[in-house]
Amino acid sequence: MLVFFTDLDGSLLDHDTYDWQPARPALDRLLTLGHAVILCTSKARAEVVELRAAMGIQSPFIVENGGAVFVPAGYFGATPTGKTRDGWEILEFGAHYPILVDALSQAAEMSGVSVRGFAAMTVEEIAARTGLPLAVARLSKQREYDEPFVVEAGEAAALCAAIEAMGFSWTRGGRFYHIIRGCDKGKAVAALADLYKTHRAVAKTVGLGDGLNDAGFLREVDSAWLIPSKRTADLLRLVPGAKLTASPGPAGWAEAVLDELELAG
Repeated sequence: MLVFFTDLDGSLLDHDTYDWQPARPALDRLLTLGHAVILCTSKARAEVVELRAAMGIQSPFIVENGGAVFVPAGYFGATPTGKTRDGWEILEFGAHYPILVDALSQAAEMSGVSVRGFAAMTVEEIAARTGLPLAVARLSKQREYDEPFVVEAGEAAALCAAIEAMGFSWTRGGRFYHIIRGCDKGKAVAALADLYKTHRAVAKTVGLGDGLNDAGFLREVDSAWLIPSKRTADLLRLVPGAKLTASPGPAGWAEAVLDELELAG
C-alpha cells in the first residue's frame, strides 16, 4: 500500500474557498485502491473529524501542527498505540492548550507586542478572519495543542524572540502565527509512518504540502510534492529533491496523486 501524508489549506483544500472537489476523483481512487490518506494539518481535531468523514477517509490523522496523532481504536491491532480518549488512540507531542494561551500572553507582555489569539476571539471573529462558515469556525476554536494568533501592533520578530526565550516555538501558516511547544509535523509523520510499516505492507510514503511549516514532514517521506504557493521557492530549498505540481491547490494535489498511482502501477 501507499501512505499519503497531506497538508490541507492550500494543498488538498483551496486556500481561499476551502473547496476540495477538484481533488475528489483522485482521492476517491486512492481510497478505492486501499491506500491510506493521512490529513496532517494545523486544524483542530473537531474540524478534521468532520472533514475526514465528508471525504470518506478512515485513516489516522495529525492535528495542530503535529501536536498529536489520532488513531481509530484498534486500527493497528489490539494493543493501543497511545493513550485512549473519546474512542481514539492518541500519540501526544504538544503542550496542552491552556499552557500555550498563558505563554502567548506572557510573551506579548515581555515584548510589548499586541496580539490576539483564538482564545480571545469569538466564533464570529474567527469566521470573519478565515472565511469559514460559523459552524466550522466553532469547531476550529476547539484547540488542544496549538494557539493561532495575529499580531495587532508591534514587531512580530520581537514577539517571536520572546516566545523562543520562554522555551516555546512558533510557526506561521497562511493566515496566522501559531505558538506551540513540542509540536512537530515531521516527528508526528515519522511516528505514524513507523506504525504503518510495522503493521502494514507499505511500499512508499508520499507527502504533499505547500507551506514552510510542511517542510519537516516532507523530509520524512519517500516522495515529496510541493503544491505551488507564495512560499514555493523557500520550500524548495528546505526540501531538496521535492517535485512541484503544475497547478495550485486541490487540482495540483490530484496531479501528484495520479502521478504516484501511475508509478505504482
